[in-house]
Amino acid sequence: MTTAATLTVWKFNTSHGAEHASKTLHDLARENLIVIHDAAVVEWEEGKKKPKTRQLNNLAGAGALGGAFWGMLFGLIFLVPLLGAAIGAATGALSGSLADVGIDDTFIDEVRAKVTPGTSALFVLSSNAVLDKVTEAFGDERPELMFTNLSNEQERALQEAFGE
Repeated sequence: MTTAATLTVWKFNTSHGAEHASKTLHDLARENLIVIHDAAVVEWEEGKKKPKTRQLNNLAGAGALGGAFWGMLFGLIFLVPLLGAAIGAATGALSGSLADVGIDDTFIDEVRAKVTPGTSALFVLSSNAVLDKVTEAFGDERPELMFTNLSNEQERALQEAFGE
Protein backbone atom coordinates (compact mmCIF):
# COMPACT_ATOMS: atom_id res chain seq x y z
CA MET A 1 0.00 0.00 0.00
CA THR A 2 1.42 3.38 -1.00
CA THR A 3 1.16 6.46 1.17
CA ALA A 4 -0.92 9.28 -0.27
CA ALA A 5 0.92 12.45 -1.13
CA THR A 6 0.50 15.57 0.95
CA LEU A 7 0.69 19.07 -0.44
CA THR A 8 2.27 21.18 2.27
CA VAL A 9 2.78 24.90 2.30
CA TRP A 10 5.37 26.26 4.71
CA LYS A 11 5.02 30.04 5.12
CA PHE A 12 8.09 32.03 6.22
CA ASN A 13 8.14 35.53 7.68
CA THR A 14 10.99 36.66 5.42
CA SER A 15 11.11 36.88 1.64
CA HIS A 16 14.09 34.49 1.49
CA GLY A 17 13.11 31.98 4.21
CA ALA A 18 11.61 29.50 1.75
CA GLU A 19 14.76 29.50 -0.39
CA HIS A 20 16.89 28.66 2.64
CA ALA A 21 14.39 25.97 3.67
CA SER A 22 14.52 24.37 0.20
CA LYS A 23 18.17 23.52 0.83
CA THR A 24 17.20 21.97 4.18
CA LEU A 25 14.43 20.02 2.44
CA HIS A 26 16.97 18.63 -0.03
CA ASP A 27 19.11 17.43 2.89
CA LEU A 28 16.08 15.82 4.58
CA ALA A 29 15.29 13.94 1.37
CA ARG A 30 18.85 12.60 1.22
CA GLU A 31 18.42 11.39 4.81
CA ASN A 32 15.16 9.62 3.82
CA LEU A 33 13.10 11.75 6.23
CA ILE A 34 10.79 12.83 3.38
CA VAL A 35 10.01 11.69 -0.17
CA ILE A 36 9.65 14.74 -2.43
CA HIS A 37 7.53 14.38 -5.55
CA ASP A 38 7.67 18.06 -6.52
CA ALA A 39 8.32 21.44 -4.92
CA ALA A 40 8.20 25.15 -5.64
CA VAL A 41 9.20 28.38 -3.91
CA VAL A 42 7.30 31.66 -3.74
CA GLU A 43 9.31 34.72 -2.70
CA TRP A 44 7.50 38.02 -2.23
CA GLU A 45 9.83 40.91 -1.58
CA GLU A 46 8.51 43.94 0.27
CA GLY A 47 7.32 46.63 -2.14
CA LYS A 48 6.75 44.26 -5.09
CA LYS A 49 3.28 43.91 -6.63
CA LYS A 50 3.54 40.16 -7.07
CA PRO A 51 5.77 37.33 -5.90
CA LYS A 52 8.48 35.47 -7.81
CA THR A 53 7.74 31.77 -8.21
CA ARG A 54 10.05 28.94 -9.14
CA GLN A 55 9.69 25.19 -9.42
CA LEU A 56 12.49 23.37 -7.62
CA ASN A 57 13.54 21.04 -10.42
CA ASN A 58 16.48 19.77 -8.37
CA LEU A 59 13.98 18.37 -5.84
CA ALA A 60 11.34 17.14 -8.30
CA GLY A 61 11.07 13.37 -8.28
CA ALA A 62 9.57 10.82 -10.64
CA GLY A 63 6.07 11.99 -9.70
CA ALA A 64 6.70 15.64 -10.61
CA LEU A 65 3.61 17.60 -11.57
CA GLY A 66 5.51 20.17 -13.56
CA GLY A 67 5.27 23.82 -14.38
CA ALA A 68 1.69 23.70 -15.65
CA PHE A 69 0.38 22.67 -12.22
CA TRP A 70 2.44 25.23 -10.32
CA GLY A 71 1.62 27.97 -12.83
CA MET A 72 -2.09 27.32 -12.53
CA LEU A 73 -2.02 27.06 -8.73
CA PHE A 74 0.05 30.22 -8.31
CA GLY A 75 -2.11 32.02 -10.86
CA LEU A 76 -5.21 31.21 -8.84
CA ILE A 77 -3.61 32.20 -5.55
CA PHE A 78 -1.67 35.33 -6.47
CA LEU A 79 -2.91 36.73 -9.78
CA VAL A 80 -6.69 36.33 -9.93
CA PRO A 81 -7.39 39.08 -7.37
CA LEU A 82 -5.24 41.46 -9.41
CA LEU A 83 -6.73 40.60 -12.79
CA GLY A 84 -10.37 41.35 -12.10
CA ALA A 85 -13.68 39.56 -12.36
CA ALA A 86 -13.62 38.78 -16.10
CA ILE A 87 -10.52 36.61 -15.86
CA GLY A 88 -11.56 35.41 -12.42
CA ALA A 89 -14.75 33.94 -13.89
CA ALA A 90 -12.74 32.13 -16.56
CA THR A 91 -10.64 30.46 -13.88
CA GLY A 92 -13.70 29.08 -12.11
CA ALA A 93 -13.49 25.82 -14.01
CA LEU A 94 -9.80 25.51 -13.17
CA SER A 95 -10.33 26.05 -9.47
CA GLY A 96 -13.23 23.59 -9.60
CA SER A 97 -10.95 20.90 -11.04
CA LEU A 98 -8.36 21.60 -8.33
CA ALA A 99 -11.07 21.18 -5.69
CA ASP A 100 -11.64 17.70 -7.12
CA VAL A 101 -8.06 16.86 -6.17
CA GLY A 102 -8.19 18.30 -2.66
CA ILE A 103 -7.08 21.88 -3.31
CA ASP A 104 -10.20 23.88 -2.49
CA ASP A 105 -11.12 27.55 -2.18
CA THR A 106 -10.45 27.51 1.56
CA PHE A 107 -6.87 26.35 0.96
CA ILE A 108 -6.35 28.93 -1.81
CA ASP A 109 -7.86 31.74 0.30
CA GLU A 110 -5.72 30.83 3.32
CA VAL A 111 -2.49 30.84 1.29
CA ARG A 112 -3.52 34.09 -0.44
CA ALA A 113 -4.19 35.75 2.94
CA LYS A 114 -0.95 34.61 4.57
CA VAL A 115 1.66 34.76 1.79
CA THR A 116 1.99 38.53 1.40
CA PRO A 117 4.75 41.04 0.60
CA GLY A 118 7.78 40.44 2.84
CA THR A 119 7.09 36.70 3.20
CA SER A 120 7.85 33.53 1.27
CA ALA A 121 6.46 30.02 1.02
CA LEU A 122 7.72 26.57 0.22
CA PHE A 123 5.17 24.35 -1.56
CA VAL A 124 5.98 20.64 -1.36
CA LEU A 125 4.19 17.59 -2.76
CA SER A 126 5.60 14.80 -0.61
CA SER A 127 4.95 11.52 1.13
CA ASN A 128 6.42 9.58 4.03
CA ALA A 129 7.51 12.75 5.82
CA VAL A 130 8.73 12.51 9.40
CA LEU A 131 6.93 15.78 10.17
CA ASP A 132 8.52 16.53 13.55
CA LYS A 133 12.00 16.07 12.01
CA VAL A 134 11.10 18.33 9.07
CA THR A 135 9.74 21.02 11.41
CA GLU A 136 12.79 20.71 13.66
CA ALA A 137 15.16 21.00 10.67
CA PHE A 138 13.66 24.34 9.65
CA GLY A 139 14.66 25.53 13.15
CA ASP A 140 15.20 29.25 13.49
CA GLU A 141 13.11 30.07 10.42
CA ARG A 142 9.99 29.07 12.41
CA PRO A 143 7.68 28.56 9.43
CA GLU A 144 3.92 28.26 9.70
CA LEU A 145 2.65 24.97 8.30
CA MET A 146 -0.50 24.96 6.18
CA PHE A 147 -1.40 21.71 4.46
CA THR A 148 -4.00 19.69 2.65
CA ASN A 149 -3.91 15.91 2.41
CA LEU A 150 -4.46 14.26 -0.94
CA SER A 151 -6.03 10.83 -1.19
CA ASN A 152 -4.44 8.27 -3.53
CA GLU A 153 -7.27 8.95 -5.99
CA GLN A 154 -6.71 12.72 -5.84
CA GLU A 155 -2.96 12.25 -6.30
CA ARG A 156 -3.60 10.07 -9.41
CA ALA A 157 -5.92 12.73 -10.80
CA LEU A 158 -3.22 15.39 -10.35
CA GLN A 159 -0.64 13.11 -12.01
CA GLU A 160 -2.95 12.51 -14.97
CA ALA A 161 -3.68 16.21 -15.39
CA PHE A 162 -0.22 17.65 -14.78
CA GLY A 163 2.38 14.85 -14.71
CA GLU A 164 5.46 15.29 -16.86
